[in-house]
Amino acid sequence: QLQLVESGGGAVQPGGSLRLSCTASTSAFGSYAIAWFRQAPGKGREGVSCITRTGAYTNYADSVKGRFTISRDSVANTVYLEMNLLKVEDTATYYCAAMDNCWPNFPDPTRFAPWGQGTQVTVSS
Repeated sequence: QLQLVESGGGAVQPGGSLRLSCTASTSAFGSYAIAWFRQAPGKGREGVSCITRTGAYTNYADSVKGRFTISRDSVANTVYLEMNLLKVEDTATYYCAAMDNCWPNFPDPTRFAPWGQGTQVTVSS
């Protein structure tokens, strides 16, 4: 069974960068599209980005376009989220989740499973 583990969160100042990792427990990882979601306190879970099984296609929320980049390494069974020019409003717990394809499922979180445990990102001065 596929299990996902996120890492790479932390505290940074506005304008800073972080790289999140989502690592899978099995090579079956290659059979799944992977999405990143985030959830701030008191808010719903928001779709951030999605990458297809081959990595050929990606999708981003308007709020992160031009600042975040999603990629995947099939050898390492890992999907990355490179986050640059971070803003205070990017503060949230970030989760990765799997599905057979990004379309038409992303950005609806109810269509994705399984999920990782989350990693906290805090952007403040």
